[in-house]
Amino acid sequence: MRIGLSLLLALAAVAAEARDIVVDTYRYAGPYLIKQPAILDSLNAEQKAFDATTLLDTPLSLNALAMAAQRTGQTLPRTDDDAAAALHLLGFDIDAASFTTATIAVKGIEHFTLYVDGQQSAAATPVQLTPARHSVALKMLTTPTSEVDSLSISVSVTDSTATAISTTTSLRKYTLDDVLYARHFGAVELSSDGKWAIVPTWQTHRDGTTESRTQVRELSTWRLLDERDGIRWLPTTPRYYYIRTDVCGKRQLVTRDPATQTEIILVRDLPEGSFQVSPTEDALIYTFTSEAPAERPDVYEVVHPDDRQPGWRRRTRVSRFDIATGIMQPLTHSHSNIFVSDISLDGRYLLLSKQEFLFGSRPTQVSSLLKMDIQTLHVDTLVRRDGFIGTACFSPDGTQVLISGSPEALGGIGKNVDDGQTPSMIDNQLYIMNARTREVRPLTRDFAPCVQRFEWNPRDGMVYFTAEDRDSINLFRLEPQTGIIRQIQLPEEIVMSFSKASAATSMLLVGQSASNSDRLYALDFGKAKSKGTKDNGQILNCQIVKLDDLSSVTLKDIRLGSCEAWTWRNPQGDDISCRYYLPPAFDATKRYPMIVNYYGGCSPISRYFESRYPHHAYAAQGYVVLVVIPSGSTGFGQRFSARHVATAGRGPAEDIIGAVKAFCAEHNYVDTEHIGCIGASYGGFMTQYLLTQTDIFAAGISHAGISDHTSYWGEGYWGYTYSQVSMADRMPWSDRELYVDQSPLYLADRIHTPLLFIHGDADHNVPVGESIQMYTALKVLERETALVLVRDEDHHILDREKRIRWQQTIDAWFARWLRNDRTWWDALYPPKALE
Repeated sequence: MRIGLSLLLALAAVAAEARDIVVDTYRYAGPYLIKQPAILDSLNAEQKAFDATTLLDTPLSLNALAMAAQRTGQTLPRTDDDAAAALHLLGFDIDAASFTTATIAVKGIEHFTLYVDGQQSAAATPVQLTPARHSVALKMLTTPTSEVDSLSISVSVTDSTATAISTTTSLRKYTLDDVLYARHFGAVELSSDGKWAIVPTWQTHRDGTTESRTQVRELSTWRLLDERDGIRWLPTTPRYYYIRTDVCGKRQLVTRDPATQTEIILVRDLPEGSFQVSPTEDALIYTFTSEAPAERPDVYEVVHPDDRQPGWRRRTRVSRFDIATGIMQPLTHSHSNIFVSDISLDGRYLLLSKQEFLFGSRPTQVSSLLKMDIQTLHVDTLVRRDGFIGTACFSPDGTQVLISGSPEALGGIGKNVDDGQTPSMIDNQLYIMNARTREVRPLTRDFAPCVQRFEWNPRDGMVYFTAEDRDSINLFRLEPQTGIIRQIQLPEEIVMSFSKASAATSMLLVGQSASNSDRLYALDFGKAKSKGTKDNGQILNCQIVKLDDLSSVTLKDIRLGSCEAWTWRNPQGDDISCRYYLPPAFDATKRYPMIVNYYGGCSPISRYFESRYPHHAYAAQGYVVLVVIPSGSTGFGQRFSARHVATAGRGPAEDIIGAVKAFCAEHNYVDTEHIGCIGASYGGFMTQYLLTQTDIFAAGISHAGISDHTSYWGEGYWGYTYSQVSMADRMPWSDRELYVDQSPLYLADRIHTPLLFIHGDADHNVPVGESIQMYTALKVLERETALVLVRDEDHHILDREKRIRWQQTIDAWFARWLRNDRTWWDALYPPKALE
């Protein structure tokens, strides 16, 4: 049997001229011979006679089309048996440059099933296609009685620029799906001898489930040795441990040798709770949680501003579990939270952090750093009630303590700002303290990057740490005796996690960059050398081997646009770091709309590949994307970050406006009439504030933004505490200029730019009222605005389906105002005659 195939893809725009594309190439898999079952009875259990058309329901994976050969012509292959039924798979893709509604009509064959993006779809029923590549598949049934001499497929779309392709090798654009469903590395761990690696990965699937894997691998060969959940390395012995339940329901702490896979049961009746293994491996240091008395659920007292937060009345205490005897020795008794910062290598001393709440001064939450002798339970106070310190660790010999904290920590010994400036509380520094004399020495006062995670390595006595370095997160090595800091040369711009062997020269590291996803590396410092100089010290080169590359899978069939750095010098002489993303197949002779993204608060938008505002995905939709990191951000030095404090957005907004104008002046491919801006949280406030200061934007989006500094100060879970960062010691009753005059709500009449507010209605960080009151103001003023709330979501939109709708809302708003195409917006939120 021979079937004539005339495959016509007619793309007819709903509001534009029809455009026809003839598809004479396609992907084909088949034919798959399907025999009629043996008819043993005239009726089946459902009392129905056999119908050959039900063979269409025979399971057949559409994955066969992914590797199917490309065919041309107008006939389908025939089977060797003309008397048998057969299944055929035919597929092609539609590249939609913008949102489109597609209606697919299939004629010439009676028995078929249509799939769009793997989901069954009824022919002649409109299907909404977002800007991306979409797969179309037909599973067709031919029977001996089929009388088919032609097959035509027509697709009517509203996007006249859509194209149809059939090849499986052509590159596609980066989309939100690629952000949501890529596989990622978790926090990697290296064994103490540097020979073995624990490598966790995770991936979210399209059905919303998350798949996690944790593997043990040999570093030299990358051979897989084991795979199981919840494994960690012992601190000294190169064995990993995990918890399992025996047949009696008791928890066991089990260790395993990676080389031989032999097990040792370390504890047969393991107490419940969170613990750390002592470096001596003879004890477990437990952290337990206790609940303070609860209030009545109907009428209740709030005893502290933070008492509104779930779990605020929980308090932690510390105990030591002796592995040999099974005795659980309580170590602390307090109504304050007590946390373990570190355990000395000899297992004798603990560094404890005691957190208290004190009103009357800034900040209102303070920490004391305590050194406890586990043998005697004697406690020395190393630092008393300092609101600016963070975590700490012992030196390998236990005589010194490395402490992180803001520039105002430890009496302000680390401050490096101009007169009249208040340092940013989150511009994290490192200090070293003599544990006996309490003498403190600042280590990073003249070091511009902002310190993040750190560890003091016993193998070489060096401190390894990551730090925000402009818009990158780099890895550094600090020599404690001299204070010399060297940046470690890496092939990535963002260090996601690292683990240094405690008894070897090797390190495991996960990194990514602005244009690639996760990669895993092994570093060897055995022959590390310094060369060249940089503003923050010498560059340290070491041997680097790539072990795994998840990015090669994530981006295997994707064409990205370029990402370039760009700098603008503001009138104060600051170099404002920016970067810009160009669309794939960028043409400098054309003009493109532009999206500007910023935070504007106290942290930079770093060069992460995936984010909640995926820059490459925006660029793939045909936008130039400009990321601006204004003054006030960490990673550029204390003087720079201090410009966030007590400005309520004024200086950063001037930087953003100036940078956008300068970028447009230098890059004539930007359509200056169609520039949008977007920010979240403090960046959402920045969107609102920007639109009171300039008319250069054609549309703005504020996600979870602050509209009134005063109401946020009192209502947000972290309102008054964050204000201690952004406003320092200024209060609503003492500084009207900052809290009122700089609040967008009181400047609402200046806004004439279309502004979308999007907010989780369960947001406790920035209460949803911050968007509601500003939206109400603009409605009263008869300005173009919209408010979209996400039910039961907090400050971040985490639910997968809601996040997709949230992102589509953002895309549709920009399409409406930057492309003059409201099709997508009206599909999401149809106009309603209610006002």
